[in-house]
Amino acid sequence: MNLNKKVLLGFKKAFVNKDEISLSVLKMLKAAIEKKQKEKFYQLAKTKSDTTQKELQEKSCLNDEEILAVIASEIKKRNEALQLFKKGNRDDLAQKELKEIEILKQYLPPQLTDDQLKETIKNVIQELGISGQKDFGKVMKIVMEKVKGKAEGAKVAQLVKGFLGQ
Repeated sequence: MNLNKKVLLGFKKAFVNKDEISLSVLKMLKAAIEKKQKEKFYQLAKTKSDTTQKELQEKSCLNDEEILAVIASEIKKRNEALQLFKKGNRDDLAQKELKEIEILKQYLPPQLTDDQLKETIKNVIQELGISGQKDFGKVMKIVMEKVKGKAEGAKVAQLVKGFLGQ
């Protein structure tokens, strides 16, 4: 099942079950996905003036990888808000953000373990023959392509720095 349909199904289920927090989170996620589709539509419309409206709409539908990026972005926003709420001693709002993050994570593929992530990083570093911090960006780019949606960027960056700092 494609990810967009899975989100819509979750939205309908939350609506039927009157699960207000899930409904709210999935409504925001749907809006973010639609916004990204509109951006893609207008970008395509600028570059392809000879394409019909219907063709543009079909081409502007997001694939699973693009939807995963939207979900990851939404999780990142909530993690940032969570940190701010914790700093401000607003545990009630921090708990709400945690619940929202958990709901969004249901739509991500299974996350890699630390060992799997370390193995991937080690393989990339060996393939590229890299040994110094100056190549951090190159390693990050390739590792993030390989683990897209399966690991958080901050975690990957921390592990890559550990490997390159040795």
